[in-house]
Order: sequence, then C-alpha cells, then structure tokens
Amino acid sequence: MSNQLSRRTFLRATGIAMGLPLLSSMGATRLLAKDQSGEASDVRRMLAICAPLGIHTPNLFPEKSGKDYELTPYLKPMESLRNKFSVISGMMHPDVDGGHAAEKSFLTGAAHPGQPSFQNTISVDQLAAEQLGYKTRLGSLTLAVDHSSLSYTRSGVQIPAENRPSKLFAKLFLEGTKQEKEEQMRRIEDGQSIMDLVQDQTKKVTKKVGRKDNQTLDQYFTSVRELEQRLVQAEAWATRPKPEVDRKQPEDITDRAELTQRLRLMYEMIFLAIQTDSTRFISLVAPGGNEVVSLDGVDDGWHNLSHHGRDPDKIEMLTIIELEEMRLLAELMQKLEDSREGNRSLLDQTAILFGSSLGNASSHNNTNLPIIAAGGHFRHGQHIAYQEDKAPPLCNLLVSYLQHVGLETDQFSSGRSTLTELSSV
Repeated sequence: MSNQLSRRTFLRATGIAMGLPLLSSMGATRLLAKDQSGEASDVRRMLAICAPLGIHTPNLFPEKSGKDYELTPYLKPMESLRNKFSVISGMMHPDVDGGHAAEKSFLTGAAHPGQPSFQNTISVDQLAAEQLGYKTRLGSLTLAVDHSSLSYTRSGVQIPAENRPSKLFAKLFLEGTKQEKEEQMRRIEDGQSIMDLVQDQTKKVTKKVGRKDNQTLDQYFTSVRELEQRLVQAEAWATRPKPEVDRKQPEDITDRAELTQRLRLMYEMIFLAIQTDSTRFISLVAPGGNEVVSLDGVDDGWHNLSHHGRDPDKIEMLTIIELEEMRLLAELMQKLEDSREGNRSLLDQTAILFGSSLGNASSHNNTNLPIIAAGGHFRHGQHIAYQEDKAPPLCNLLVSYLQHVGLETDQFSSGRSTLTELSSV
C-alpha cells in the first residue's frame, strides 16, 4: 500500500491533480456559464490579497461605525465604490500569533504559526478549488508579487506562488508548441495508467484485509476515482484552445523599487484571469520588502518604515507607499466594476478580501487586523467596528466567502458561522 499511496502523492505533486471543467462547458472561448434562457448564470469568484508589511490602521479605520462614516485617507481612492466595499476593524484569528509568521494562517486560521511544531491546514481558496475548481481551466491561481504564498493544501503544504507575470500570461493565454502539447498529453496519460495500476493492485489487497481496512480503502478508492475524473477533464482541456485577449505577453519588471508598475501588472493579469473565467479562486501576496520604492517623498526601506516606532517622518513616508497600494486596489476594483457579465459586474461576482496578518507591523501585533471586504453579493457601504474582546474570528468572514461561491461546508472552520453583518443582498 505504501508504494501505491506514494504514487498518488507524486501525481498530485507534479500538478496532474488540477482543478478542471465540466465537459458540458467546453463550447465557447469565453468560459461564461449560461442558464436555459441564454442569460449569464451566477458565476461566483473569490480573490484574497495579503499585504505582508501590514497597513497603518489609523489611516484606514474610520472613527465612526456604520454607513455614515467619514472616508479616511486610505479609503478615499475608493470613494466612487463606497457601496461596493466594507472596512472591518477589531477582527483577528484567535491563537494566531508570531508576528510575520502569522501570514501562514491568513487564509487558514491555524493556531500558533510561529511555533516549531506548527502544522498548517487547508486554505480557504484551496478548499473552494477542491470542490469547484473543475469548472474552469485552472482550479486556482496562487500568486505573489515578490515571494511567499497564502495557499496551502489539505495536508498543510504551502503551494509555491507564481511571481512572474510573463509565465502567468503564458499559462493563461498562450498555446504551447506541438511538442509541449504532446508532452502534456503524455503526462496526463501516464497519470491515467498509474491510476489503473493503483486500482488493480488495491483490489487484490481488499480480499485479504478486515472490515476496518476495507473502509479505509473505500475512502482511498473515492480519492482515486475523483483524480481519474480530473485526469479525463485535463485531457479535454489540453486539446481545447485557450481564451484570446487583446494583450501581448508582458515583460517581467525585476526592479523591486518599481512598486506601481509591478503591482499594477499583477493586478492586470488577475483581471484578465477573472474576465476570461480562467479560474475563480485567486490568492496574492502583495509586495513588501526592504527596498526603497520609487515614489516621491520616500527615501527609506519599506520594511524599516513599517517598523516606524511612531516616528512621524517614517509614518509620513509609509503613508505615501500605502496610499499607492490602496490606489492600485481601487483601480482593480473599478475595472471589475466596469466589466459586465450578463446583467452583473465582475466586481459583484467577485468577493475580494484585502488585508494583512499584522494589525500593527511596528510591534508585530496580530490583533485588530486591517480588513477590507469588497465585491460579492454582500451588504456593503459600512464600517463594521468590533470590540476586540467581542469580535467574531476572521474565519467567520472566510466562511461567508465560501458561502458566496456556493459552498455550505464545515470543513474549513467547524463550529464557526458566517459574518452576519455582511449578509448577502
């Protein structure tokens, strides 16, 4: 049995167990689901973005809660979209600590990520991709502008992020050479052959084991059958043309100081992936290192500025950087709002989570996290302000996002409910 299980693990590690579409949707280049009347059906998506160096919350959180709050400096770039987002203060992941290490738990909620014995769990994007990723060419996209990753498998293994827009564009929109396609087909066929071998060998084992072991094997067979279905769907996708977009393959920007160009380019790739329905679940680690970014008025390293120690000069420079982050986020949101999918905007169909695992980067604090919830079918236009000792866990918001995409599940956060203040409209 150990050899068979390791083969299955190998298949998943090599990327054969990928999220893939229903065969009935293999018609148009634009992967837009339709109902019987020909109108666009309710296609739900999820995008999670983490700012690794935090957000200076005095510039983000309004003083007043509810709908009549006054826009703060960081919210002013989103003024035209006021009714499409909500800012949330007071939330955290209970028992998630460790300063920067808490980023590992941003989409999982797993406790004590800074401890040597830490074992992560599945991230919310991957849970959604497991169950719904078959509907699109790519089950999910795990992205980073610089490094790291927010996405984790069911066994708690971090999924490497793609940080080169040129490679991401090629994966989404460029047809490979004949040789590359043949090699892809061979990998898929090899996976199907191994699945046949696994089933043949395990069927022999079932005749020699007891009831408890047979129950374990039944669960294993279910996993094998699901993987086989994905392999069949992968074969169909491999022969299907990729979507066409009015954009050339971009050149990667390697200068880390070019914050605006680098983040805008990654947001453009995300927009195209959403617009073409190439995937419905995306995670992104935004930029944030110790580079001195190319913005007027900034002459110190970003990481050093985030650990400002209340130095007003450092906070002033940090504000310049973070305002640019918020302006670029607003730019992406506006593009999604201006793009229609049937009688809805792409922003209405895409639940966006923007925030950080650091509530106060200067002190490495992991409470009162900066959170913006945008898009989706939620009741927005408000500042939801919690007292920290009475706030629901951040996982409640993640459960709300799972329900937005159509999943009723307790696998992600057993015993936790949705965030009622953002109930769907």
